[in-house]
Amino acid sequence: MTALETVTQPTVVDVSLDWVTASSVQQRFMQRPHQPCGALDYGARCRQVLELGGDCYDFVPLAHDRLAITVGDASGKGVSAALMISSVQSSLRTALAFSGRDLATVLRVVNRQLYASSLADRYATVFHADFDAATGTLRYVNAGHNPPTVIRRDGSVIWLETGGAPLGMFRDSEYQEGSVQLNPGDLVVAYTDGVIEAANRDGDEWGVEGLQRAARENSTRCADDIVDAIFTSMDAHSRGLQMDDATVSVMRVH
Repeated sequence: MTALETVTQPTVVDVSLDWVTASSVQQRFMQRPHQPCGALDYGARCRQVLELGGDCYDFVPLAHDRLAITVGDASGKGVSAALMISSVQSSLRTALAFSGRDLATVLRVVNRQLYASSLADRYATVFHADFDAATGTLRYVNAGHNPPTVIRRDGSVIWLETGGAPLGMFRDSEYQEGSVQLNPGDLVVAYTDGVIEAANRDGDEWGVEGLQRAARENSTRCADDIVDAIFTSMDAHSRGLQMDDATVSVMRVH
């Protein structure tokens, strides 16, 4: 072994270990808390293309039997996207502790922080919500994200679109809060574009129609099973091909 090999070999191993550690830390950010929230059953999964990805989901139990729900997707791929989405998660958790229940203010604070600390071409689309188990009300802000869908027990659909621009894109973005009343049997399905853009070998995308169909066909099951069924149906369409990170979050009212 030459002197050069003696110096460089440990460096390669260390880089590999750093990637494994970073991936492990990112996955721990997305562990579901073992805490019920009234009649709400919830579950999620994030499946990344690389060791590190730009998708995230988050569930944060709050006071008075409330639950904060987040699904996000950072621009780009790999390390840069992972750093961006990790910053989104940590900033949201911090802002929740100091901004009270005003979701528009929470998103405005996080947006300014990300804009100041990120490169010009980096941003993240985020759906952030607060479910109140006592009233069944879901308040939310959609920051440029694919609109989650509420699938009512009677089959009707509502899209959760109210909000503003992606986080980190513009310094002075303003955000609006929307709300929806959830009833027993209702589903809320949030997702990233890697889910609906999953394509087969002919280039045909699965689309929101495929997502809604899978959710409806499994609507009486628990949230975790609905998430699994959505991924199974998506993979059946794409034959297991995955070109982008894919995240699904499901909330089901008992």
